[in-house]
Amino acid sequence: MSKHGLPSRYQQIALDIAQRVVNKEFNIGEKVHGRSVLASMYNVSPETIRKAVALLQDMDVLQVNQGSGIVINSVDRAYNFIQRFKYLDSINSLKHDVENLIEQKKQIDEEFEKKMSSIIEYSDKLKNLSPYNPVEVEVSGNSPFVGKNISELKFWQNTGGTVVALRKGQRLIVSPGPYAVLEEGDTIVVVGGNDILRNVEAFLNKKTEAD
Repeated sequence: MSKHGLPSRYQQIALDIAQRVVNKEFNIGEKVHGRSVLASMYNVSPETIRKAVALLQDMDVLQVNQGSGIVINSVDRAYNFIQRFKYLDSINSLKHDVENLIEQKKQIDEEFEKKMSSIIEYSDKLKNLSPYNPVEVEVSGNSPFVGKNISELKFWQNTGGTVVALRKGQRLIVSPGPYAVLEEGDTIVVVGGNDILRNVEAFLNKKTEAD
């Protein structure tokens, strides 16, 4: 395969020859054209034909004998050779799609982080303009949720707020996901209604019965 996931020229020729074997254009035991004739037929160099024939010989689709030239060995192996390349082509196509999606996700995450950072940076200026102004609440050492991940908090059900970012020291994690673990001193950034700050502080750092 080429670096772009497409078959190289000699592989394309090998696939074409294998398909002709499957289509019974070449029969078992039949001697096919010599390399020079194949090179002329496919309009490529003899070296390209040599590689194509060697590939088919490795897969036992054909064999090259001194004096008798190129002889077809097996229709089944020709079919398996074609299926193998279809499988590899599907894998490479999926890999290419995944790489594109990862790049798109990276760009979206970067843009989302920029927007959220701007909102957080200007939160003091926006607090009188929007009921969904982000608030920040630090996780105290006495919080019953230290060591737990965000999904275990059932945050929205208990506070009416949504966690949009998590500060760990100087690091800001935008959209941290359900499995981010809270540690003492972390600061969660939340958006919600007018009472969100009070609700989050009461819930996040509530005292347990043991306290």
